Amino acid sequence: MDTQPRAADPIIELARVEKVYRSGKVGFPALSGVDLTIMAGEMVAVTGPSGSGKSTIINLIAGIDRPTAGTVTVAGSHLEEMSEEQLAAWRGRTIGIVFQFFQLMPTLTAAENAALPLDLARIGTPGERRAVAGRNLATVGLADRGSRLPLELSGGEQQRVAIARAMACQPPILLGDEPTGNLDSGMAMDMFKLLKELNEQGTTVVYVTHDPALAGLAGRVVTVRDGLITSDPGQP
Repeated sequence: MDTQPRAADPIIELARVEKVYRSGKVGFPALSGVDLTIMAGEMVAVTGPSGSGKSTIINLIAGIDRPTAGTVTVAGSHLEEMSEEQLAAWRGRTIGIVFQFFQLMPTLTAAENAALPLDLARIGTPGERRAVAGRNLATVGLADRGSRLPLELSGGEQQRVAIARAMACQPPILLGDEPTGNLDSGMAMDMFKLLKELNEQGTTVVYVTHDPALAGLAGRVVTVRDGLITSDPGQP
């Protein structure tokens, strides 16, 4: 049974996690025994060089990837024990994800993109979904952009729509995989101010970045190299 973590409880726990990607008979190790505990309400940056395994950690937390060995427990659920159908339903109510390249639906307006998770989960009436999308767009500073298509928005505005979409179901966890990697430095700072505000409201935020300056904006920085955590002030 899922349990709602309290502010002082762990919300994310990776224990002895290994991940090997395979191409035919060849294995490519991405993680080699990772232990990571993140408390509810934390804001954590995961950083490291390209190919270090940092994005794999995010994908495991989101249930997009499964561990080759070890356990992944998020919001009280043991992800390695769940079916794909169970994972999809769990992800919809537990995890919001913001990607580097926005991944908005090009034929949907900003408001329709922001309401998409609610539509897919059939949460609420159509009117209620539109109202939630409108509130979330206002939260990210796009109250007057709801009728615009993605191509009519700047990169920073598209990423704000992606955050509004990620928060549609009010998930307790927001994950970012290089969420500012496609933005200039000014837009990137604006984005992190928004993530910080969401964190201050109680959302647990975990994001991947290769930029030390952006990593430093988190309360905790986890460094990954060659599939291992090499630095983490939050772990003994």
